[in-house]
Formats: sequence, structure tokens, C-alpha cells
Amino acid sequence: MIPGKTIWKPLVQRAVTGQARRFCMTKTQPSWPDELSAPGLYLHVPFCKNLCPYCPYNRVEYSAELFMAYERAVKQEIDLYSSCLRGRSFTSLYIGGGTPTVNWPGLLSILRHLRERIGGVAAICIELHPANMDNDCLRALKDAGVTMLSIGVESTSDSLLDQIKRSHNGLVGINAVERALQLGFESVNVDLMFALPGQTLADWQADVRTIVDLGVDQLSTYPMFSFPYSDLGQTKGIRQVERPPHHVIKTMLKFTDEYCEKQGLRRCAVWSWLKPGKGKFSSITRHHYIGFGPSAASMTGSDFYVNTFDVSAYASKLPSERPVAVSMPVNRRLEMAYWLYWRVYELKISDCDFQRVFGKDASLDTEFGHLLRPLILMKLLERVAGGYRVTKPGAYWIHRLQNEYSLSYINHLWGACRKEPWPSEVRL
Repeated sequence: MIPGKTIWKPLVQRAVTGQARRFCMTKTQPSWPDELSAPGLYLHVPFCKNLCPYCPYNRVEYSAELFMAYERAVKQEIDLYSSCLRGRSFTSLYIGGGTPTVNWPGLLSILRHLRERIGGVAAICIELHPANMDNDCLRALKDAGVTMLSIGVESTSDSLLDQIKRSHNGLVGINAVERALQLGFESVNVDLMFALPGQTLADWQADVRTIVDLGVDQLSTYPMFSFPYSDLGQTKGIRQVERPPHHVIKTMLKFTDEYCEKQGLRRCAVWSWLKPGKGKFSSITRHHYIGFGPSAASMTGSDFYVNTFDVSAYASKLPSERPVAVSMPVNRRLEMAYWLYWRVYELKISDCDFQRVFGKDASLDTEFGHLLRPLILMKLLERVAGGYRVTKPGAYWIHRLQNEYSLSYINHLWGACRKEPWPSEVRL
């Protein structure tokens, strides 16, 4: 444990959110969405043919019968929201998993239902597994209006893919990317994992070069996070998973930044690089969003809530009521802190964007200047016209900070919801 963590963590949380005590989510029904700012939609498809042991996300082994129950229930959940969401303008629909295309005809049926009951969205973004995206699937997605793809290649090294128990090899991953690029989607992102056990700097450099040189629109990189409730964490013990030391991780990120810049991609988030003029693929940076499906979260400004993780329990609540497992009210200060967290993740903090969301009288410096000014002195932030920008050293330390806060909250919430479909309360 980091010395003094029990002291400084509540102090920092209070400085950011206005609350030092642990957040508590309870078994209560939140209010229906009312005023939403630039909202997005999320759909969770919790099915996989192969359950990767390191994956922390809510997923179950694919079953045609269980998928039918899921598909029916998701449509019923959409119906419940239709009266308050129809006619609104949504910036995007993000589809995650699981493996969203494990049954792509069923997925397309859900998309048609969503359009009929709620309306269209500006962009549809979907996660793909290299082994579940044949050409028929890709063409069907494009015809259905999907605009952005994110392909979970993770690595082009067969030995590393085997070590993390992925069900595809390097050539399958490369071929999947090439086929997606040929079909002309608006943006194709590829996910790569770094800081894998046994992964060398040379391994990482080969992965980055291979994928970027294919001509991808965006590269997103992720370390292997420490989730004690993942299959790996439960069977081996997450503390026994050997990861490269932090100086190696810093070197990996430094190479990624330099190589992407050299190839014309610009850093657009802590772990992502994007071609100028291309749409940015991101699952987590919408300010307000409504989630459908087991384990889907919603952030409405007045409430933050999460659906039950259990597919059968989820279906059992519908169509009579929303399948919300736990929720918590969100006050104005906490909503501002949530906004700030994701703007820092995206490396840009805009005064105008802050006022657009919170009103013309809202002041970024008044609310958070006491936090931002010390970061400037530490050279983690810099003042620019109209706001702030995260520096390159700052980008590295943001990912360290994530492990202390957001991942800790996720560990408590997801860990509790995986154990119990309807927990009485969850302390984050």
C-alpha cells in the first residue's frame, strides 16, 4: 500500500468532488432522464464465444437461447425509455461487450428497434473481435449505418496472444484490420495491450509499427489493469501477475507517442492517437449517456446508475420496470468533477465547453483553479488560449492516478454486482 494513502486519497477526492466520504450506491430507482447535455447511448452485449481471463467486463459464454432472452429484454428496455428519449438528438451510440457481433443478425434487429422507438444517432461505434467479423458481418454493419469500428487485436505476437488466451492469432488480427479498412468506414480504431506479462519493449515496438503501418485511423493502447474479480485475478491472484516495471511502461508509451507522431497520428487522449480530420472513437467520454443491456451504466446529470449484471435477472424485470441494480444521486459539484475527469483524459479542458454544459455563469477557474494551478507548477498542465492542456509528462501520470481512483471505484462496483444481481448497497 502507498504510504498515507488512507489520508491523502479522501483529501484529494474532497478537493475534486466536494465529498471525502466514500460514495454509496443503493437499491433505488433513479429519476427518468430529463435534461441531458450532448447525450450518447450505450448498448452492452454480454456474450463471447471465448472468455478471456484478464477481461474485467461483464460477459458470459454465448448461448443462442440466452441471447434470444437478452434480445427480447433489450427491446423492452428501449421501449420503457422511448417516451422520454424520442425526438432527442444523440451524439452517438456505442456498442460494447462482450463480443457485440457474436450474433450480428440479432444485433441488427436491436438497432432497427432502437431507431423505430427512439430515433437516429449521429455516429454508431462498435467493438469488434477479429474472429467474429467476417465480410458479411462488416458489410451488414456498414449498411446498418455503423460509422466507426474498434478492433481488439491486442497484439500481433502469437506467443503473447496465447498467453492472454485470445482465440485469434496475429495474422487473423492483421487480416481483420485490412478488411475493415477496405470497406471504407469513417474511422477504424485498433486496440493494443501493453505491459503484458513477459512483453518486451521490442515486442511492443513491433506491434505498434505493424498496426500503424496498416493505415489505421486511430490507435488505442491499454495496460493490463489489476481487477481482482476477473478470472485471472480470482484463479491466480492479481498480485502474482508480473507486469513490466513502470520505467518500461513509460518507455513503451514514449515510443508509441513518437512513432505515431512520425506517421501523422496525433495524441487525442491519454492512450489514443488519431489521424487529423478523422472521428475519434471513444467509449467513455460522453458527458451524459443512457445505457441499455446487462451491466450498462447511465449518467444523466441528476443520477448515476447501473443495470444488473445477470442476464436472466435483467430479463426478469422487463418489461414492467427498469432493471437497475444500484444508483446514486449526482449533485452539481460531482457532475462537474465527472466532466473534468474525462476532459483531462482527453488532454484538453475548455472554458467554453465548461460553460456550455454548466451555464454561462459557471467558471472553470472558480470551481477548479485551486487544483489546476498546482498542476501547472508541476508542469503536468499548461495554460492555453481558452483553457488548459495536459502535457506529455502529465498524460503518463493521469494513467497512474486512474489506478488509485477510477479503477478502485470500478473494482468495488463491478465486483459487488458480479456477486449479487440486486445488491442492497455498494460503497465505492
